[in-house]
Amino acid sequence: MNELNDWEKLIDEENEDGKLTEKQKRIVKAAIETFAEKGYSATSTNEIARKAGVAEGTIFRHYKTKKDLLIAIVAPVMSRLVAPFIIRDLNKVLDKKHETFEAFLRAMIENRKVFIKQNLPLLKILIQEIPFHPELKVLFKKHVAPEPLAKIKQLIKHFQEKGEIIDLPPYTVMRLAASAVAGYVIAQNLLEPEIDWDDDTEMEQTIQFVLRGLKR
Repeated sequence: MNELNDWEKLIDEENEDGKLTEKQKRIVKAAIETFAEKGYSATSTNEIARKAGVAEGTIFRHYKTKKDLLIAIVAPVMSRLVAPFIIRDLNKVLDKKHETFEAFLRAMIENRKVFIKQNLPLLKILIQEIPFHPELKVLFKKHVAPEPLAKIKQLIKHFQEKGEIIDLPPYTVMRLAASAVAGYVIAQNLLEPEIDWDDDTEMEQTIQFVLRGLKR
């Protein structure tokens, strides 16, 4: 039997707590897989129903609209999966003393790799849909963003004071570094089957690219 990913465990926990019926559990899993594969707009409730093995009317008995189904997926993901990861696992990196900005950057990338692989379908939904749904932006800002951003800002200021990185606004440094790392992650998870991917080499090149761009 294959080991469940974090997002599947989360749904099972919701089911055990009595928050989801067995049919709702199947609907939510089917919706996550289909939204991740095709996108929210291109997915029909009929497709989700077929994948879940239920009648389409069953979806609408539990969720008034497809949008309600999306929110029902994302809300517990933000509060019970993504936020705890940020607070617990990411803080292992943020609260640790790093001698250099390079050491911090390496630790951040390694920290994210396993989580992303474990939860790629859900993360694809968040990345694809947050820009287009104000409700999801509110959830993200409430559950995910404030604490880690504040800590990363302080770390960037620390390395700027040490003279390791250029004197730009901390959020600009975050954006520039995150853009390069996101490109590495997307390529690793979406392009790897089609290209000759050397993970260690690609990670090293990404780190060196960010360091050269931010070096004072």
